[in-house]
Amino acid sequence: MYLWRQLSEQQQRELVAFRSLNGRPWHSPQHRESQNGRYLFTAACYEHRHVIGRSPQRMAGLVDELMQILEAHCEEIYAWCVLPNHYHALALTRALPELLVAIGQMHGRTSFHWNGEDDARGRKVWFNCVETAMKSDRHFWATMNYVHHNPVHHGYVRQWQDWPFSSGGAFLERCGREEAAKLWKTYPVRDYGKAWDPAEL
Repeated sequence: MYLWRQLSEQQQRELVAFRSLNGRPWHSPQHRESQNGRYLFTAACYEHRHVIGRSPQRMAGLVDELMQILEAHCEEIYAWCVLPNHYHALALTRALPELLVAIGQMHGRTSFHWNGEDDARGRKVWFNCVETAMKSDRHFWATMNYVHHNPVHHGYVRQWQDWPFSSGGAFLERCGREEAAKLWKTYPVRDYGKAWDPAEL
């Protein structure tokens, strides 16, 4: 079982406060007719193993590495979420090939480091990284909701803002609950992802 569920409510609150999204802002996206360059990036651990979720420190470390890569290769980072066995990021990039190479290198580094920590040399950590282009504003906003709702969907927390490894809390803080509720109603998640996500996350 992932460590988060074993923490007391006080420990969870302290971890959320400690992370505080690491000072990384949520950027309010503009509505654009053209979705060129906007992608959802999804990467999963091999066989859905909870390798990332071995500890909160490991998850926080992956957040930091992922954000550094996205900030270096993306014009905007709209939403992101790291879970015990996969992560999602919604971003605008004009350098997709370079970004995918950087993500692959990150997967190599983390695999080597984590396998050393876990005394599991030779273990396959990552399955792959899939990029999905946004097809419309509706697709974009439904994806935003999907990313922020993921920790709730998987039963780790009851509310977006309770998950410390996500932009959901910052989104709610800057967007406001009324606007967030409106976006949720207008662009529902429903069965989002089942038709295209090969990892069935």
